[in-house]
Amino acid sequence: MAASLHHHYHFLSIPTKHLGGTLKSSFIHTKTATKSRSEPRKLGAQWLRCGQKGGEKLVKVSNGNDSLDICRVLNGMWQTSGGWGRIDRDDAVDAMLRYADAGLCTFDMADHYGPAEDLYGIFINRVRRERPPELLEQVRGLTKWVPPPVKMTSRYVQDSINVSRKRMDVASLDMLQFHWWDYSNPGYLDALKHLTDLKEEGKIKTVALTNFDTERLQIILENGIPVVSNQVQHSIVDMRPQQRMSEFCELTGVKLITYGTVLGGLLSEKFLDTKLSIPFAGPPLNTPSLQKYKRMVDTWGGWSLFQVLLQTLKKVASKHGVSIPTVAVRYILDQPSVAGSMIGVRLGLSDHIQDANAVFSLILDDDDVNSIQEVSKKGKNLLRVIGDCGDEYRRA
Repeated sequence: MAASLHHHYHFLSIPTKHLGGTLKSSFIHTKTATKSRSEPRKLGAQWLRCGQKGGEKLVKVSNGNDSLDICRVLNGMWQTSGGWGRIDRDDAVDAMLRYADAGLCTFDMADHYGPAEDLYGIFINRVRRERPPELLEQVRGLTKWVPPPVKMTSRYVQDSINVSRKRMDVASLDMLQFHWWDYSNPGYLDALKHLTDLKEEGKIKTVALTNFDTERLQIILENGIPVVSNQVQHSIVDMRPQQRMSEFCELTGVKLITYGTVLGGLLSEKFLDTKLSIPFAGPPLNTPSLQKYKRMVDTWGGWSLFQVLLQTLKKVASKHGVSIPTVAVRYILDQPSVAGSMIGVRLGLSDHIQDANAVFSLILDDDDVNSIQEVSKKGKNLLRVIGDCGDEYRRA
């Protein structure tokens, strides 16, 4: 949809057997939005199927013989880790069931997101008991492993993954997304090789990354690790992944899963026409995600330019009868190499089911895209300011 920014970037040759998709001789960017407005097929009176045939609600991430179907809008569970309000266990699991019943069946979590993996374990058992087998087949639990920089022995990696398997109450993790803090420590390759061994043993279905840069992704693929995706920060404000990372992903078949796509809620009507510089004049930045992404907005171009962006998005949203966050997610889903985008779920506190499902029927036309691009490009090139994907976590 939006043309990616092409930089002169040297890619080393990679044996094709290590690549996740067909090796392309040139970068070809196409729209990922389908022209179909088909609605999810109703199965019974209780739930909506996530991956209806012919629709684009479901996407496959793959590398070689490894593949996983996921919903293109993922339910992000960072909000269970504290700082967003007290989470009641029963209310949270009830909310997860409502999302799944609405066809939003892919949940993203991490070993350090408070009780997220435990909640998923309770949830998946309720699905097993209370829902038809067809829904159970649709549900996906994606988790992350963020280890300390210790020696990555086979036993250490296996023991760590077994903790997530036990908490999530699954024999095999649908996807294990791996994070590494310090690139100067090459232990990440040892860890990924052990994770690949666990995949071969059936304890993990797919191996993926989170917050890795393009250079390290290339090294990992060269070492024969069958990575299917890389989860990165990506929004209309933060378009860094559409530079080096997306070009390399188009070449190799690795897909992107994006977070921060609605900037923790800043990309919404709630913050339209607000002046945060005046105390108590606007909505409070009272969650870790709002505070984090407000800093990103400041780095990109400041609150005044962000208001111009919100006004532009509001015009597009009103034209299509949807909300600002729905437009923000659709725009990123239409970017090259993006398989899915995260919308954070405040389980039991509020839900975004309607906005999330509206993403699938929304088709942005050229006028919409051009108006959004025009404002987005007025901000700073964050690749030059921050660095490549994930570098915000590794700067001194």
